[in-house]
Amino acid sequence: MSRRVALWIAFVVVHLGVAALGFAEPNMPMGDVYIVYEPWSSSALGGDGIVGVTESWVYPALALVPMVLTHAFAWLGGYTVGWALFVTGCNALAFWMLVGSGRSMGRTIAAWFWLGFIALLGPVGVYRIDAVTVPIAIAGCLWLFGRPRVAAALFTVGAWVKVWPAALFVAALIVARRRLSVLIVGLVVSVSVVVIAALAGGITHVLGFVTEQTGRGLQIEAPVSTWWLWQAALDPLHASLYYDSEILTFQVKGPLVEVVSALMTPLLALAVAAVVALGAMKVARGASYARLMPPLSLALVLVFIVFNKVGSPQFHTWLIAPLVLAVVLNRHRAWPTVVLGLLCAGLTQLVYPIMYGEVLAANPAGLAVLTARNVVLVILLVVAVTQLARVPGRRSAAAPVPAQPEPEPAPAPVPALDSDFAPQRQPEPEI
Repeated sequence: MSRRVALWIAFVVVHLGVAALGFAEPNMPMGDVYIVYEPWSSSALGGDGIVGVTESWVYPALALVPMVLTHAFAWLGGYTVGWALFVTGCNALAFWMLVGSGRSMGRTIAAWFWLGFIALLGPVGVYRIDAVTVPIAIAGCLWLFGRPRVAAALFTVGAWVKVWPAALFVAALIVARRRLSVLIVGLVVSVSVVVIAALAGGITHVLGFVTEQTGRGLQIEAPVSTWWLWQAALDPLHASLYYDSEILTFQVKGPLVEVVSALMTPLLALAVAAVVALGAMKVARGASYARLMPPLSLALVLVFIVFNKVGSPQFHTWLIAPLVLAVVLNRHRAWPTVVLGLLCAGLTQLVYPIMYGEVLAANPAGLAVLTARNVVLVILLVVAVTQLARVPGRRSAAAPVPAQPEPEPAPAPVPALDSDFAPQRQPEPEI
């Protein structure tokens, strides 16, 4: 059996299994799909109001598009099944681009990693809007080196579905040689979205997702909330968990929560600025794309997670694209972050949906798993930043010579272009 056939069989098995787990595991891991996505999209199709246009919304404007498109598959088994099929179809397109002819060992390992991550993360990685942005981001990463304008458009579209691909856009803007082109494409796509929203009568709501996020409290899964969670377990008179019915999530309540919540957005901005400055310094010193882009993009995505006051479990799907890119470009250096990423995914599924009842009850067992996951996240961020800081520049006399040839990035979006992929011209060293 060829590598490619084995990968596609595994793709089908993993997606079927994870989709089925959504119906089998506790705490409704696919609840967002039929509780909020279906009503929002049905309302838009029925002319009863369009979220993001006739009212402010927690998501960017383009998030409604996949929710509406899912209705085309609902006849196969209902809206929830239709959503799983839609996400699987999107993943299949990006998986096809990644695997190509199956001759590249780096791409093959990256594909196996992606499937492993999906299996470990579980149904929350499928039954959330974030799942739609993952294949968009992977496609952008694969196209960035050879087609930076296409990649910039994909990252921008992804950011108008769920904000996080903006981290990849920023990384691309730093490392790309044609930065002005990348910036112009991003602006054109964004202006187009705003203009369409304005023509639909929603200019006053198109940026509503920004204010909706900045005004919320600390969600229980966010790393910053760990202190109050343990306080709720050990001293429930001073801290507790509660359900916010407006944004449909559980948050923490206790001393200084409001102050810390107000500080998180500025802290996130400062952390992003620090990583951007480090990346720009590496570019100024002549760092190569293949060495710089993986740790830079991963560090920026992790900053979006670690310093976020929301912390939803589906946020961990954001790790897939930069880690896939790291494996494709240089799998020998990627293994520490890959292992930590997979550990994050597995712990996240334990937290939600498997042990979510224990977490909500402030049970020490559930909080211990959640705390371990958050600690691994922070360690992964430290590792990513450390790797970024150690990226050598061509102008550094002390830069070490790699023991093995490093494959240059030349993403091939379709199998027919595999011959243009650098590792095909210069065979990769086998593990």
